[in-house]
Amino acid sequence: MTDTAALDPATYAPRLTAADLAGDVPDLLAAPPVRWGVLGAGNIAASFSDGVRDRTAAQVTAVGSRSVEKAQEFADAHAPGAHVHGSYEALVADDDVDVVYVATPHSHHLEHALLAIAAGKHVLVEKPITRSVAEARVLLDAARDAGVFCMEAVWTRFLPHVAALRAAIARGEIGEVRTVIADFDVLFPYDPTHRLFAPELAGGALLDLGIYPITLAHDLLGAPESFVARGTLAPTGVDDHVGMILGYPGGAQALLHTSSTARGDAGARIIGTRGRIEIPRGFFTPTSFEVLHDDGTSWTYTSPAGEGKAYEAAEVARCVAAGLTQSPRMPWSDTLEVLGILDEARAQLGVVYPGE
Repeated sequence: MTDTAALDPATYAPRLTAADLAGDVPDLLAAPPVRWGVLGAGNIAASFSDGVRDRTAAQVTAVGSRSVEKAQEFADAHAPGAHVHGSYEALVADDDVDVVYVATPHSHHLEHALLAIAAGKHVLVEKPITRSVAEARVLLDAARDAGVFCMEAVWTRFLPHVAALRAAIARGEIGEVRTVIADFDVLFPYDPTHRLFAPELAGGALLDLGIYPITLAHDLLGAPESFVARGTLAPTGVDDHVGMILGYPGGAQALLHTSSTARGDAGARIIGTRGRIEIPRGFFTPTSFEVLHDDGTSWTYTSPAGEGKAYEAAEVARCVAAGLTQSPRMPWSDTLEVLGILDEARAQLGVVYPGE
């Protein structure tokens, strides 16, 4: 880490431009065009497709759902002109698809990603990539054996504000990172039929929401050497309110929280030996943050507007064009380490999914 005492205060924003602060985020439109097949026609698939359509040189050429009617409705709204398929098997067999984006419930990620890989397609799989480390190894082994690209859709890692805050930390602006605090709490009325509360769909706050603060901590501090989770379970047996403490070599900590029974602002604080970074809300989506130095100076960064999932789509396009099977920014090792934390959290809380 660079010692901030050695930095000229003139190098701090607001004198820096947004481009100076943006870090290594390539131009979205410069990414090679690829043809996407969207497997699943829910809300997250819709926002992903909108981002591909509006912000990249790629296009969604096919949509697959369990009914032609739903696929057509989705295509009309988010991918006009795309081929419409009433089965996932037909989608992955489409010759006009280069990469399949898997956006079905967590419980089906492994099955549907393997289906695409068997058809020779590259895959981007919504997070969590599977329910567990054991399942993820099956999927990643299949991708490696087939020689296709595979990535977990951790879109936050590719956003400009994350690149900017990582650049600020690397410059030593807040010194050594000692604490990461983050939460993602969304209030959902209890409904045992909703996927968030359904064990058979790998429900629970952890896999749906908690993966975001865990991923932030992992991105900044790496894999922890100790982990404690405490929380409560919904009547269906999935987790619904969880606090976590992650310990790291040298004494750094991450204090994380997730809940489906409370409403929060998804804020985050990154506290160092010479200052801190404050993300007031929505740390995982395009947002702003403030860097506050211990000498009283500060600066603010604000992300460009637009659908943020376009950044992960552009990363996939670059990697596929380069012949890579993994993203350097989101390698398989990171996916396995974050899933390992989720596995341990569920184990400590007593959450077991059917078939495990």
